[in-house]
Amino acid sequence: MLTSNGYVLDDRPDRLGRLEPVPAAERGDREALWSRLRRDGYLYLTGHLDPAEVLAFRRHYFAALEPTGLIADGSDPEDGIAADRDLDRGSYRRILFDEIVPGDEYLALCAAPRVADWFAWFLDDEVHLHRRKIIRHTKPGERGIGTATQAHYDLVYLREGSDRVLSMWIPLGDVPLDRGGLAYLEGSHHRVMAEEAAGGLPHPAASITADLPGLAERHDARWLVTDYAAGDVMVHSAHIVHAGLDNVDTGGRMRLSTDIRYQRASEPIDWRWQEHWHDRDGL
Repeated sequence: MLTSNGYVLDDRPDRLGRLEPVPAAERGDREALWSRLRRDGYLYLTGHLDPAEVLAFRRHYFAALEPTGLIADGSDPEDGIAADRDLDRGSYRRILFDEIVPGDEYLALCAAPRVADWFAWFLDDEVHLHRRKIIRHTKPGERGIGTATQAHYDLVYLREGSDRVLSMWIPLGDVPLDRGGLAYLEGSHHRVMAEEAAGGLPHPAASITADLPGLAERHDARWLVTDYAAGDVMVHSAHIVHAGLDNVDTGGRMRLSTDIRYQRASEPIDWRWQEHWHDRDGL
C-alpha cells in the first residue's frame, strides 16, 4: 500500500504504473532522448551516477547533522537511521543552511561531470546550474498533509526565466517504494503545457493538491513509481506533475534526495534562483 501525505494511492492498473527506464541503446542518442522526453515528460536514467560518490555524500550529510540528534546513536551516518528524539532545530538549521547547502561537497555532487557535462551534451549548448539547489530528508512515520512533497509542476516556481529549464532529481541512496520516492502523473505535461499556453492555469507559486488519488481520478491518469537505487537520476520537464510518497521504511532509514535545475545559459534565467536555498527564501 503506497501513501502520500496519508492518502492511499489507488493501485488499480489504470491508476498506478511503473516508470520506464531509458533503454541502454538510447542512452547516447540525443535525438532519441529528446523524443522520449517530449513524449513522457521525464527521463529515468538508471545507474547514471557512481553509487559510491552518491553514498559518500549521503554519509557527509548525515555525519554533519549528527550533533543535532538527527540520527540514532552509534549508527553509521550512511545508513541514515532516524533517532527517536527531539531535534535540536537551531543547530540543524545552522548546519544545513550555513554549512551543507553552500558547501563544496554539495556543489561537487551537483556539478559533477556526469551531471554538468551530460546537460551540456543533452542541451547542446553552454549550461547554467541554478544556485538554488534543494536537499531534503524524510523520516519514516512522518504522515499527514505537508510531510511529503505535494503534487506540483516546477514551472509555477520558475516564472521569471525560461520555461525550458530541466530538473534533475537525485536519490541520495537507495529509495525503494517504501522509503518514499517521487511519483509522476503520467502524461500530465501535455495537459499542463496546453493550459499554460491558453492562460488557463493560475500563476501563484503553489502545490496543486496533497490528494494524489483524487488528482489521478480527476484526470483519468496513472501515478508512475519505481524502486530507485543509488546512482539513478530522474530528469524531468518543468511541466510534468509529480509528488513524493510517504516514507514507511520499517528499518528507520531516512530518504535523502536533492533536486537541481539546469538550462541553456543563453535563455532567460530566473534571478530568484541564483542564491543558495533557504526554507525562508519565499519560494
